Amino acid sequence: MHLEQVDFVKTIYSQFDKHAIAALPKALFDGRIIVIQSVGEARRAVAYLSRSQRLGIDTETRPNFKPGGMNPVGLLQVATPDTCFLFRLNRIGLPECLVQLLADKGVEKVGLSLHDDWAQLRRRTDFEPGNYIELQDYVKKLGIQDMSLQKLYANLFGQKISKTQRLTNWDADVLTEAQKRYAATDAWACLMLFDEINRLMSTRDFELVTTQEHHDDNLS
Repeated sequence: MHLEQVDFVKTIYSQFDKHAIAALPKALFDGRIIVIQSVGEARRAVAYLSRSQRLGIDTETRPNFKPGGMNPVGLLQVATPDTCFLFRLNRIGLPECLVQLLADKGVEKVGLSLHDDWAQLRRRTDFEPGNYIELQDYVKKLGIQDMSLQKLYANLFGQKISKTQRLTNWDADVLTEAQKRYAATDAWACLMLFDEINRLMSTRDFELVTTQEHHDDNLS
């Protein structure tokens, strides 16, 4: 008896239902997390990261709850698929080695809302970012209209990225394990999304459901 091969088609949505996210299993980066707190450590980290073809990028800033106030970006996360470096910019500023990495046209940088990240980083040191990919634009190739990392990850992987640590103190003397894992997950998730978008564009093994169709499915 011969079994026919079954092709599995992934269902994705033009806009993912935000109310469905809470019930999803949690996505969490489980690789190495290395906290960088000196310029010397930053140089060694950059030497390691510069050998990568592609990096996930994100930033965190201590919230300011006063109207119109904004603190300098305190943390820069740079991830490979298995390692994430957390650069504590509130301690080391934006050293030249990091500026060179962010401007390096030979290394792709993948992120979400990168325009905002670059603007925040350039408040510390002016530079011209090189060779970067904005996921909010890139995901439109699949017909997805969502803009948030949480919705995109839920849509493409069926997992939830928790945002509970987002408004914590990123300039604290010591980052908690929960903060470190959260920060690393956001940068790493950008790489995972990029790879999955490319895979789906190559194989075309997906079905795009419009928002209206998704809404109807939820009612049935």
